[in-house]
Amino acid sequence: MRQMDRRRFLHSAAGAAAGLFSLQGLSAAIQTATTPYQRPRLKITKVSTAVVGGSLHARIYTDQGIFGQGEAVDAISGAVPIIESFRGHLIGRDPLNVDAIWERIRTAGIFAGAQAGQYITALTAVEIALWDIAGKATGLPIYQLLGGKMRDRVRMYCDSGTNNRKDPNAQKFISQIIDMGFTAAKIDIDDANDPARFDRVNWTANNQEIDNMVDKVAFMRESLPKHIELAVDMHGRYDLGTAKRMAKELEPFRLLWLEEPVPPENVDAMRDVRQSTHTPICAGENLFLRHGFRQLLEKQAVDIIMPDIQKCGGLLEGRKIADMAHTYYIPMAPHAQASPIGTMATCHMMVAIPNALVVEWHWGHPASRHEQWKVYVKEGDILQKGYIYVTDKPGIGVEMNDEAVRKMQRPGQKWFDT
Repeated sequence: MRQMDRRRFLHSAAGAAAGLFSLQGLSAAIQTATTPYQRPRLKITKVSTAVVGGSLHARIYTDQGIFGQGEAVDAISGAVPIIESFRGHLIGRDPLNVDAIWERIRTAGIFAGAQAGQYITALTAVEIALWDIAGKATGLPIYQLLGGKMRDRVRMYCDSGTNNRKDPNAQKFISQIIDMGFTAAKIDIDDANDPARFDRVNWTANNQEIDNMVDKVAFMRESLPKHIELAVDMHGRYDLGTAKRMAKELEPFRLLWLEEPVPPENVDAMRDVRQSTHTPICAGENLFLRHGFRQLLEKQAVDIIMPDIQKCGGLLEGRKIADMAHTYYIPMAPHAQASPIGTMATCHMMVAIPNALVVEWHWGHPASRHEQWKVYVKEGDILQKGYIYVTDKPGIGVEMNDEAVRKMQRPGQKWFDT
């Protein structure tokens, strides 16, 4: 009798495990294997939003009192009504079928812009909120649902608030990067107001502009300790000739990467820059879905990919993009200017993929932004000496401090259900 019970137990455990790690079987496994009271199947009852600064927050509620929170950034103009248009695909659905809901909404919008932009950005906030629910329902952190943890912490780099030796605050900002324990930093070298520019529209850089950009890199490299790696962003503004000149000029600085030296829409031009230089080329923050990264990878146009997990499609889509890149031996360094909620969600994905490199931290300058970062979630400052340690709490594992964040709310926007 005891042996029979053991067989039944092993059979049940194996079935539950197989279901848990199969996305298609996730809902069934949760409902039958992890619920002590055999409660009714979860159903979505309500969806609400709030816009805070440059972030769109979405909350999805269920009939069991569990709710999830997601975040989207950048292309959020018009995203609130887009999320409202998703309600018919959400209300009454089982939120644990994350990928099925995501795919249904995406394919339903084929004629509504569901290939990129605001539509996918809005869908991203919803997808992250669904994963938050799935984690809370199972009692598991999201990384466990994405395949498990490969590392305990995620390396962060500081998007610097200075890049100029003439800046009176330069040394203060650089000291902050060092004191906070970052092992990498990034500067912007594109400058629409450079007095050497001849044309306000054309971004072909002249010799003086080239010299000015090189000097910014030289200044930061001289000012930072050698162990702090330096990345450089050109924001996709320049033409091919300028990009190739800059990539060559910057080779002696051994950059972590040169980011978007040409606009992102021409993959062949990006590949041309990469083939012309030893400087690593990075791009991807303005691409959406795994489909947007296909040619970038197939044509070997970059050394590093940089999706923004808060707008490219979400956590599982980010995982799929990372897996595609891994087949080309290309690491991932997500763009991120999200709050601690979106950043922690990104970190859950980063600990679950093999080719994680580093994640952006965009909250250092001015100092008031860092103070906002520290109070954004009830857990306080999640950044520790240049790293984020991923929480083992269920779901995303951090909870918005509504009282503090509401003071940062964008004027004229509603606060979730109020």
